[in-house]
Amino acid sequence: MMSIRQRKEIKAADVSEDSPVQEENVTLENKLPSGCANRRLWRILSFTAGGTVALCMGLLTSVYLATLHENDLWFSNIKEVEREISFRTECGLYYSYYKQMLQAPTLLQGFHGLIYDNKTESMRTINLLQRMNIYQEVFLSILYRALPIQKYLEPVYFYIYTLFGLQAVHVAALYITSWLLSGTWLSGLLAALWYVTNRIDTTRVEFTIPLRENWALPFFAIQIAAITYFLRPNLQPLSERLTLLAIFISTFLFSLTWQFNQFMMLMQALVLFTLDSLDMLPAVKATWLYGIQIAVLLLVCILQFFNSMILGSLLISFNLSVLIARKFQKNLKTGSFLNRIGKLLLHLFVVLCLTLFLNNIIKKILNLKSDEHIFKFLKAKFGLGATRDFDANLYLCEEAFGLLPFNTFERLSYTLLFYAYMLVLSITVITALVTAFHNLSDSTNQQSLGKMGKCTIDLKPETAYNLIHTILFGFLALSTMRMKYLWTSHMCAFASSGLCSPDTWQLLLKSVHLYSPRRVCIMRYSVPILILLYLCCKFWPGMMDELSELREFYDPDTVELMNWINSNTPRKAVFAGSMQLLAGVKLCTGRTLTNHPHYEDSSLRERTKAIYQIYAKRSPEDVHALLRSFGADYVILEDSICYERRHRRGCRLRDLLDMANGHVMDGPGENDPDLKPAHHPRFCEEIKRNLPPYKAHFTRVFHNKTFHVYKLSRNK
Repeated sequence: MMSIRQRKEIKAADVSEDSPVQEENVTLENKLPSGCANRRLWRILSFTAGGTVALCMGLLTSVYLATLHENDLWFSNIKEVEREISFRTECGLYYSYYKQMLQAPTLLQGFHGLIYDNKTESMRTINLLQRMNIYQEVFLSILYRALPIQKYLEPVYFYIYTLFGLQAVHVAALYITSWLLSGTWLSGLLAALWYVTNRIDTTRVEFTIPLRENWALPFFAIQIAAITYFLRPNLQPLSERLTLLAIFISTFLFSLTWQFNQFMMLMQALVLFTLDSLDMLPAVKATWLYGIQIAVLLLVCILQFFNSMILGSLLISFNLSVLIARKFQKNLKTGSFLNRIGKLLLHLFVVLCLTLFLNNIIKKILNLKSDEHIFKFLKAKFGLGATRDFDANLYLCEEAFGLLPFNTFERLSYTLLFYAYMLVLSITVITALVTAFHNLSDSTNQQSLGKMGKCTIDLKPETAYNLIHTILFGFLALSTMRMKYLWTSHMCAFASSGLCSPDTWQLLLKSVHLYSPRRVCIMRYSVPILILLYLCCKFWPGMMDELSELREFYDPDTVELMNWINSNTPRKAVFAGSMQLLAGVKLCTGRTLTNHPHYEDSSLRERTKAIYQIYAKRSPEDVHALLRSFGADYVILEDSICYERRHRRGCRLRDLLDMANGHVMDGPGENDPDLKPAHHPRFCEEIKRNLPPYKAHFTRVFHNKTFHVYKLSRNK
């Protein structure tokens, strides 16, 4: 098992537009001299200062996370094989393709190796660019070969520094979003500092560097900032076109780098649908955003060699349904309150039915089954029926796919982020409800200038977008812990913008009869500054201690295994084992695999379940036949899986296999009445006894405290 240990020895060696400021907004500019030149000078100084702070905060965050990574692993000092092992599970698989591209004699041969790959899945030739989101590895490998930096920077450092550099982009984008919403860059500074002090819950880049979300989330943050700006009223045509271009590019890069992009953008589409239905944003702008999402997915589909999972996504079906339904329901936003409610419910029903109809038609035409495991998982997760499906239970039993732990809120409260977030969220939700009620009940006058002006002041379209965005992604994070990073990072921007917004304090002070423009100005600046001081005093010593704590990577058993494979097995040998371990085998040794952690393919899921029978109660003849059917020459057994204690009974891998096979689980506890005792002992335990039936098919060729490697006989 890999671990981190103490080192034994240390070797020396504010965004504003040109549009007029609204009268009810109290900004610092109101206190300046009224001359146009002075105001323009102040805007330039404010923009310069705010931009400089955004850049500095992004770079400091990037350096901080990179330093933590170095201090945790002693990355600069450990061997190359240890560096590669540190890229855990699927991260190692993705990095292996970057390494493969760099080792190819030419770029053309590297591309050919990815498009016609026969080493990732034995006895199959697959197109990796179609199946996986690895264009970022391809781009980085091309860039590394093109730049004159090979003598000064190792390939692994070029890779990880790029990802840590993207964290600077992520923080800067959150900073800008907060600045746009509040009108002062002070809120951006607070958002960036909250992101850093809540690092455990906002990012995991320092210990899972190549993970797809670490590539995608910075572009997602840029997209949110661009949409926030796009939804502002009175944009100049040129600004609007440039913003749409920024939205398109950031959405494209986000979609290209993460296989779960369609589900995140479906949430965004639901945000737009909600706001459009409640008349909280211009319908034309919503249509543009729907169109961009469809265009981006189709472009990514082309680049991924017409990946059927993209064409069969719910997002495309939903967006098309919304646009079609709107054409047939032109009078949706007219009539009395009850009339409009009825129309909205009918509209919602039509869109949902049309979405399901289109999606089913597309999936039947394409014979698409790649994402069925996700729907099985969702069905079981939300109590819509128990399942013994191996794939669904494999997700359900992982902590990352469980509910968000309560201690997350304790950590977020310790930095005051959660308290500030709930305050801002409550006030904004109340404002949104009042605005929605006004829009629905006064539809006959909704086009009047007075009405539009009032709605804009009550809840601006960009604020409404970020409000619904944070609510929906909050529900997603609460239900699935792995998705919390989408919510918590946006939480920083949303909470800080609310604390620095004059609208928040205006409503609060009016509710306690203490409102005055001066008090609003004092509160919107003093409260964030006090929180900034608190964060600096409270967390600065701890961060310095963290940076001074030096540890090193330590996993001798896995290093020994990889070195043995490199030295004692043929280059064309095929290895079977757990998905997580085989990703490391692919990266460190280049050997062919039977299965791997990228689970978005139905045939691969079936193959993995068959390979995992090595941990089930099966006969040696059955296991040997299954492994040889996939061309396996060697099988690696892990004691940490065979004798697993990390999960509770019913969630251990061996229990999932037993239930899927209809066998009674090990140990004390209840079993379903239809489960039967197995006719054979557990394979991974019994093979170690070297009994004749096992010796006839398997020969142990390597073992240490963690791993046991067996060579398969080739007899029929």
